[in-house]
Amino acid sequence: MPNLIILWSAIALTAFTRAALAGEPSLSFERTLTVAEAVSSGLAAREAAVAAAQAAAVPADALPDPKLVVGIDNFPVSGPTGWAPGQENMAMARIGVQQDIPNTGKRQARADVARAGVQEATVRGDVERIAVRREAAVAWVNRFYVERRSTLLDALERENKVFAQVVKAQVAGGKARAAEPVMPGDEAARLGDRRDELARDLVKAKAVLRRWVGSAGDQALAGDPPITSIEPAAFRDQAASHPDLMLYEPMTRTADANLREAQAGKSPDWGVGVAYQRRAPQFGDMVSVQVTIDLPLFQASRQDPRILARRLELQRVAAEREDALRERQALLDEELAEYDALSRRLARMRDTSIPLALERVKLETVSYAGGRGGLAAVLAARREAIDRRIDALNLEGAKAALATRLTFTYGREPR
Repeated sequence: MPNLIILWSAIALTAFTRAALAGEPSLSFERTLTVAEAVSSGLAAREAAVAAAQAAAVPADALPDPKLVVGIDNFPVSGPTGWAPGQENMAMARIGVQQDIPNTGKRQARADVARAGVQEATVRGDVERIAVRREAAVAWVNRFYVERRSTLLDALERENKVFAQVVKAQVAGGKARAAEPVMPGDEAARLGDRRDELARDLVKAKAVLRRWVGSAGDQALAGDPPITSIEPAAFRDQAASHPDLMLYEPMTRTADANLREAQAGKSPDWGVGVAYQRRAPQFGDMVSVQVTIDLPLFQASRQDPRILARRLELQRVAAEREDALRERQALLDEELAEYDALSRRLARMRDTSIPLALERVKLETVSYAGGRGGLAAVLAARREAIDRRIDALNLEGAKAALATRLTFTYGREPR
């Protein structure tokens, strides 16, 4: 137990020293979230998508552009006035404007599609923002615990040096066996392997953090992870309103509007046109007005299949949402079960496994110092204690990362 006190004191001292370094930029948990939002290209893309959807919604229910109509009517090609339009009183040059007017149901449905598009783009932006903050937070927590492992290894290496001095004293007193003087060096080599693994993991942790905050991911971390509160009942209530599931609301609105537009196809569109017709000088000019009306006469083979397709599309969206909800609830249950398992394992490690391992080290060391045991037994006990302390720290990091992910996904962000 005294070893544990020394270890955690060393961890606290290292953290305090690092935070006290003046002039060095540092990356706190809250600053990580702010920087992640500021540098995220994904969020910039979503903001552009929202602006694009808003711009596209402006003309969604507008009438089509009018058409300019230019032509020649009644141009003679035979008879007494053939190829002489100036002598034919019915020949005329025509210029006019024509305006198509879709029925009100179609225009309203197209406007609803555009508004749903704006809503979908906005929700996707919210989903992206939550994802960016969540992943940046998890990356920060993971790096924090990798660095905590470095502090632990520092303490273990100092312990090993002290132990090597004990063995050296045993050798000097003639109490050590022939092979025992090299054993502390072998143990140091094992810790060196751990150090190499740690260096690799730290490079990976920084790379993941840089993915979300850019070059700030290389700065020293400041502060501790926030305290997270896991509330399974509240999380399960929130599963139905998970950001990914919220996307199905505008998707449903879009499918419904497309169905109404297809149904509106059974109602005729119409159009109006006006033209000025100029004839030869000896004849008077004319003005024409016309109205066009669509005739949806073949609905069984045209409009009805389109309506059926849109109705099935609406059913597809509803079924996909239900499937996504079940998948999300199942994933949440798996994550909560994993969190509970990590919590129980960590509690056993702290309350039972580590104290027992440290007690075994103490007993084996006393036995060795009294000449009743071998150095190999001491080293085996120390190695087991080292593994358990490192495993406990890894469990603590995994639990903190999972708690962060759950809280940012289903609950209120930790502070």
